[in-house]
Amino acid sequence: MSAINSNKATKDDRSWEKIIKRYNQPKLSKSIWQIVNSFIPYAVLWYLMYLSLQFSYMITLLLAIVASGFLVRIFIIFHDCGHGSFFKSAKANNFIGTLSGILAFTPYRMWHHHHRIHHASAVNLDKRGIGDVWTMTREEYMNAPLKQKRIYRLFRNPFIMFTIGPLYVILKQNRITNKGMSQDDKKNMYLTNIFILLMATGMSLLIGIKAFLMIQLPVIFIAHTIGIWLFLIQHN
Repeated sequence: MSAINSNKATKDDRSWEKIIKRYNQPKLSKSIWQIVNSFIPYAVLWYLMYLSLQFSYMITLLLAIVASGFLVRIFIIFHDCGHGSFFKSAKANNFIGTLSGILAFTPYRMWHHHHRIHHASAVNLDKRGIGDVWTMTREEYMNAPLKQKRIYRLFRNPFIMFTIGPLYVILKQNRITNKGMSQDDKKNMYLTNIFILLMATGMSLLIGIKAFLMIQLPVIFIAHTIGIWLFLIQHN
């Protein structure tokens, strides 16, 4: 019986391989279309948010929710470029990935360096801690000191995770280097911060710093909240 099941599983695996094989190479027309239908709507929504400031900030915030959805799409492009799966050209992947990372306030090379480690060690309980959400086994939790249990429960609390969590990622994790980082990761973070500062300065000179902050802050916060939620449900 087990041999029959094994043969059936092998045939099923092969049939799935045939289906997904059609999609394992990037297609330039689809990649360009994804860029067009992500970047352009995001830019248009930014302009509409700027116009809406003359009427009601509630309209601006409603538009921010939609704009954050398109920023998540841009982050997905950022993710796929880092895997080398968006374009056949490595240079094109790196260029669009870096540009997407600046818009999403995320260092491209540093993030993907950690992300590759995460992929190599996913679901391995002995190699947790990079690119994942802090997760303890039941045994680890039961044997942990009371203080650690409380910290863990606070960390996993949805209110903390989806309010303080995005702020931590935006302001600390993706902005400030630490001793454990390689020199390349540090340089990439510095450069990303410089480009974000240049973008913020340019936009502030164009529309005013108050208008820029009233638009950018809710968009980036909501987008990172969605991102944390997506990674949580996908990996846990």
